[in-house]
Amino acid sequence: MRIALISDVYRPVVNGVVNHVALLKRYLEQWGEQVWLFVPGAPGGHGQDEPNVIRFPGIPILGTGYHIGAAVDARSRELLRQVDVIHVHHPFISGSIGLFFARRYNIPLVFTNHTRYDLYVQQYLPLVPETISEAALQAYFQMFSQGCSAVIAPSESVAQVIREEWKVKAPVVVIPNGIELDAFRAPPGRVRREDLGIPLDAVVAVYVGRITGEKSSLRLARIGAILAEEHPHFRLLMVGGGPELEACRRVVQEMEAGERVHLTGPVPYEDVPDYLHLSDLFVSTSITEVHPLSFIEAAAAGLPAVGIDSPGVRDVICHGETGLLARDNDLSFGLRALRLVGDREMRERLGQTACRWSTRFAAHTTARAVLRLYQEVVEGGSGIGSGGTLSRGMGA
Repeated sequence: MRIALISDVYRPVVNGVVNHVALLKRYLEQWGEQVWLFVPGAPGGHGQDEPNVIRFPGIPILGTGYHIGAAVDARSRELLRQVDVIHVHHPFISGSIGLFFARRYNIPLVFTNHTRYDLYVQQYLPLVPETISEAALQAYFQMFSQGCSAVIAPSESVAQVIREEWKVKAPVVVIPNGIELDAFRAPPGRVRREDLGIPLDAVVAVYVGRITGEKSSLRLARIGAILAEEHPHFRLLMVGGGPELEACRRVVQEMEAGERVHLTGPVPYEDVPDYLHLSDLFVSTSITEVHPLSFIEAAAAGLPAVGIDSPGVRDVICHGETGLLARDNDLSFGLRALRLVGDREMRERLGQTACRWSTRFAAHTTARAVLRLYQEVVEGGSGIGSGGTLSRGMGA
């Protein structure tokens, strides 16, 4: 099968979507499929790209690693004309490109919704009033989905949002994003507590991800500083970079918690398993998740998690079994975290269950489900907006 993946961003940027697309491309190629990845912007790290990554011209968005696609070049147009299925991973830039070529050549279009765009709509439509921007976003998704043969939701609760709140009419299929489990179960051990100035007897709560507003990073830093006052052995480790990194550092200093709340800044993705393994539990106050891979990576590393009861998060935390869900307020979250910090036996029990539970998210399993979906929409034969009967989830 000839497959076109289209994304707004790719390596050297590090985020969950990039990791998912890279794994999907790799497994599809291993299974003998012909895959091209189209992305706007400059070549990847050190000016080199892996085979079949096609970069077309784009205008850089300063400091983000993203580009606005200015035009699809002749080579890309010719390749896109020949593919059997187009799979886009963002609805706007790459989504518009995918929709254009799918309509022009009657090619089935698949879209994976990786983000709760509705929860921070002002970041996408910042120049219009909020009520108008929400209506515009919903109208866009309804129009865009009409051109899709299938929409992939990485979790059931987000599928419900897509169907009931966004009023998407295309078939919605639940296929979780996957991870490479072995990397998180047997890390290389390059990063140690002593390297970070963390005592060996500390109880470390770790967050891994972008330090941004949509991830509620400042909220987590403040809660961590407060918990550091309440528990003598508590440490918060926030791993990642982003636009709120310096603001978080200022808050931590202002709250005089600089020795107990650690912010690493950006780290190589291959070192993430080490940061998880030197920790005791995973924490996040984000409520904008779709299918948070960071929670699944933590589970694969044997960590219980504390998160806010919200779509996406509640799909990856089994309350009382693999972690604890808190209400959307600081007191509830802080009490849940302190409960795990103070109970080693509970941490170990929930962490062991989380590790077993994470097996279902092996990258080869989820990639196989995506390939089956491609085969279904292609065999449906009617191209754009074909609908029809599609298998649901990963059990097909």
